[in-house]
Amino acid sequence: MKPFHNICNSNHTNKTCLPQVSQHTVDQVLKNFHNIQNLWIELPAADLCTEDGVVLKWKAEFGSTLQNCIILGGNRIDLKPVTEQGLMLEDNRSIPESFHTNGELKLRVVWIISSLIAASTRHYLLEPIIRVQPTLKTPVVTDVDGQGTLCTSSEQLREFKEKPLAASAPLQRTQVPASNMNLRYAPYLELPEGIELQGATLVAIKPSGDGSSTSKEEVEAFVCEAFDGPFEAAVKTLVKRRTHVLELNGF
Repeated sequence: MKPFHNICNSNHTNKTCLPQVSQHTVDQVLKNFHNIQNLWIELPAADLCTEDGVVLKWKAEFGSTLQNCIILGGNRIDLKPVTEQGLMLEDNRSIPESFHTNGELKLRVVWIISSLIAASTRHYLLEPIIRVQPTLKTPVVTDVDGQGTLCTSSEQLREFKEKPLAASAPLQRTQVPASNMNLRYAPYLELPEGIELQGATLVAIKPSGDGSSTSKEEVEAFVCEAFDGPFEAAVKTLVKRRTHVLELNGF
């Protein structure tokens, strides 16, 4: 299913088939559609505002609660001159001590919390949609800026339907469970097409004591396939680096 703002009438004018979409919730719009199996919802803007030049992308999988989340961030992205491409800076693949004292770690924590709030808010959005669309199999919620993607597989969707949702109605999002986080960092990363990423950071998040049957290989595949293009290359480079383990309380 196309994003709502792309649904036009048969006369190819600028009027949409759903002229009052902005005045209704998504589940109200979809209740007039039947037997939907695949649904792609594209939000009109990203959830998180970042400073100019900052890169922040995330992808999350949910069942009845968070199952996996991958976050890729960077302080700045630049296009390196052709004459300088291929030059590598000295790097021992460890997180420098300054990372913990100069505010860089604190900034990453802000990125993590903000991304998880955005993901859990989109998850909350899905609940009434799933209630009115019993045939739905693979819902995806993304945004026009390509910042974040929430997805749910058929198996995860089945769990979503069977287990009660731990939600916070006043906050309009589901609760984020206590989680373990593996953080990897590179002060500088050279990517294909002459792109360089400063302060490259990869965070893989999974609920603490997760009893799901997801294998290590499936988790690794989710991490490495989360993004496309140079960002995919960034992830595959960062996963080879040393890991900094963090714990997050549920909120």
